[in-house]
Amino acid sequence: MAKKPKLSKNQQRQVSRNRNKRMRNQAEDSVSEHLGQQQAGRVVSRYGKHALVEDQNHSLHKCHIRRTIDSVVCGDHVLFRPGESVDPANRGIIEVVLDRKSTLTRPDYYDGVKPIAANIDQIIVVSAIVPALSTHIIDRYLVACEQAQISPIIVVNKVELLDEKEQAEVDRSLQIYKDLGYQLIFVSCAKPQGLDALSKVLVDKVSVFVGQSGVGKSSIINLLLPDADEAVGEVSSNSGLGQHTTTASKLMHFEQGGELIDSPGVREFGLWHLDAHDITQGFIEFRPYLGGCKFSDCKHREDPGCLITQAVEEGEIKKERYQSYLKIIDSLDTQRPAHAKGLIP
Repeated sequence: MAKKPKLSKNQQRQVSRNRNKRMRNQAEDSVSEHLGQQQAGRVVSRYGKHALVEDQNHSLHKCHIRRTIDSVVCGDHVLFRPGESVDPANRGIIEVVLDRKSTLTRPDYYDGVKPIAANIDQIIVVSAIVPALSTHIIDRYLVACEQAQISPIIVVNKVELLDEKEQAEVDRSLQIYKDLGYQLIFVSCAKPQGLDALSKVLVDKVSVFVGQSGVGKSSIINLLLPDADEAVGEVSSNSGLGQHTTTASKLMHFEQGGELIDSPGVREFGLWHLDAHDITQGFIEFRPYLGGCKFSDCKHREDPGCLITQAVEEGEIKKERYQSYLKIIDSLDTQRPAHAKGLIP
């Protein structure tokens, strides 16, 4: 009898993969009899290896995620099969994630760039007088919005803490954003103030709130959506930083129309996954000058023939924004984790 040919290591691995695939398919087939017909839904929360899906009748279904799906985030439109059993352990399954019209991502030191929300119309960039109003932090968020191609709206919270002189100074420092065409809304949860104006821009839009911890995102959400019951943290008297109060992304509906995706807060929106070109494009007032510098590899610093530095000198680009730009560029390598260095220009 002829000897059975010995399989190579690659062939052995392929056989193992095929076997495991058959086993998974058999397991899924055995579960399928407990599932309903495929239908459209929206992911309203993601936790661990599961997601909460809202169907077209606004009923909620806990679902597993099919192994072939790369990622599922809050706001995704999906095709899923609900569980038909009353047993809470019997969950539905998400089978397809439909194409996203937009994706908000943030860099993660361990997992690279991670999507955190999908199908967003606008990003509400929340800053506050306390712990500190930082235009540099606002600039970082605006760069992220421009890179994601999602319209930003700037909200400044806790304005009740300002006296008349301080309010005038804040107005002066933020006028640059109005001049650039960004919408700016002043809000106070204590008075309240500005909430009607904020509510109007949320109608019939899918919005996501971003901002450092302690700026009052959860307090604003509680006033806009009283049933949201968001945990509210206080600003630490030692560090001046807020305490994280939101633990998982979730999608909520406004009575007047529109939806809000509330995502976990981050102390500073990392941009180390972007290159210098992305950062430059993120400053919208720089765009008319790009490509016109004397040298194609212009760094927009002391380079001869740089149109951007010339525009700064002539007052066409505000010096504060240019300095913020340089600060972001200089921070890229220091904030980029060691394993990512060399992978991003």
